[in-house]
Amino acid sequence: MGLTATLIDVEVDIAEQGLPSFTIVGLPDKAVEESKERVRSAIKNSGADFPINRITVNLAPADIPKMGPAYDLPIALGILIASGQIAPETSDKVFFGELSLDGGLRHTNGVLPMAYLAREKKFKEIYIPKVNQEEASIVPGVRVFAIDSLLSLVRFFNKSIELEPAPKISLKSLLVTSSAEFDFSEVIGQEQAKRAMEIAAAGNHNIFMKGTPGSGKTMLARALPGILPTLTEEEALEVTKIYSITGNLPDSESIITKRPFRSPHHTTSRIGLIGGGGSPMPGEISLAHRGVLFCDEFPEFPRHVLEALRQPMEDSFVTISRAKGSVTYPASFLLVAAANPCPCGYYGDPKRSCTCFPGVISRYQKRISGPILDRIDIHVDVPSVETQKLVDGDKTKREDSKKIQKRVQNARDVQTRRFKLTKIKSNGDMSTRDVKNFCPLTLECKQMLTSAVTSMNLSARSYFKVIKIARTIADIAGEKNISIIHIAEALQYRPKLED
Repeated sequence: MGLTATLIDVEVDIAEQGLPSFTIVGLPDKAVEESKERVRSAIKNSGADFPINRITVNLAPADIPKMGPAYDLPIALGILIASGQIAPETSDKVFFGELSLDGGLRHTNGVLPMAYLAREKKFKEIYIPKVNQEEASIVPGVRVFAIDSLLSLVRFFNKSIELEPAPKISLKSLLVTSSAEFDFSEVIGQEQAKRAMEIAAAGNHNIFMKGTPGSGKTMLARALPGILPTLTEEEALEVTKIYSITGNLPDSESIITKRPFRSPHHTTSRIGLIGGGGSPMPGEISLAHRGVLFCDEFPEFPRHVLEALRQPMEDSFVTISRAKGSVTYPASFLLVAAANPCPCGYYGDPKRSCTCFPGVISRYQKRISGPILDRIDIHVDVPSVETQKLVDGDKTKREDSKKIQKRVQNARDVQTRRFKLTKIKSNGDMSTRDVKNFCPLTLECKQMLTSAVTSMNLSARSYFKVIKIARTIADIAGEKNISIIHIAEALQYRPKLED
């Protein structure tokens, strides 16, 4: 239910009287109903006897809708126990997994939340498919038995074979720095945009890039994962839970060890971006939790889809309410948005003239509402690259992603120490009250901000965003206090609003 696992008791009754039947009750969906055929075949193909009696399976509590194939293994086990073929002690054990027709156990979604639930409820052992072993082995305090088939489990309980619990895995040893499609050293020119990207990564600030086609906006965005800080253990678990319940864990990995990078197409629906459906599932913003959500061609997204981003950008979570219930998914993402200045893309370009009418340009730019733009911390123009730099390859020595990532990681470490007694992870997560507590300003800084609010027509939200960006700039520089230089640079990344 959302990211929270719920314990379901599988009760099996085999009646001697009545016609042979196999009934599952307890609000099962189609996948649970079809488990009858999988369980029947799996038991027969494992060398056990399937009872020709009236079988009733109850999934309790009965008022919670049951979905998915994870009930196959406990149903099969319940039938074998009720028919007297095995007699294990199950009071301290949890069983979870999808069966194939030959009795093998397939990969099953949601193992990580279930392993944590087993630990919370004081269960000593959890039995899961072997392919999910690594996913559950990072959870301390519960013994994980990874089995490859129903036959192996039957033999184990009949003491024909021995099964050893899976070795525990240290999550910290798995975490690595995110790799990227491009290195920052490959980006020619665009020094201001690269600096803005560094600040965005260091403080988890949303960033909006506007520039002509081919200026390097997409390349910069796809290079961003290479400078992001390494996931913490807590963050890695949060992300892995989301990917576990949605079945999005990569085949070669059982744990998400790098910050996610999601790039939905501009034709994505509101449900695809935010989440939802009859049985609410996470959308792109939750799959980008603790990572990057890259929205290329930002104005091309439908207006109602963009407006749905408002609340998650502010609250870092999204609540989806449907007739069947309400679920909350985390959505703390770094938004990277890219846009052309007009439909043809060359408005304001010194080399190519724009072919759009003024009214068309105005309507295009207004596709992104003021409230959305105001929620984006950093705004930066990405001009076309000078021809000479392209031809010569820009002979100036360019920093690679590794050096920038080191500065970003140091800045994040400073923030971790600063916010260690709070739930805040980075400067970008600070509320108005937190800004007042953690970002004291000198009289000079206050005077500059007062002048900027008037001359740039900044909103109250923008005022505090400037302070948060300045705090990040100071962290990158290794400065303890915010100075007037940091405020001045932060103001460059705010758009001047028209009266």
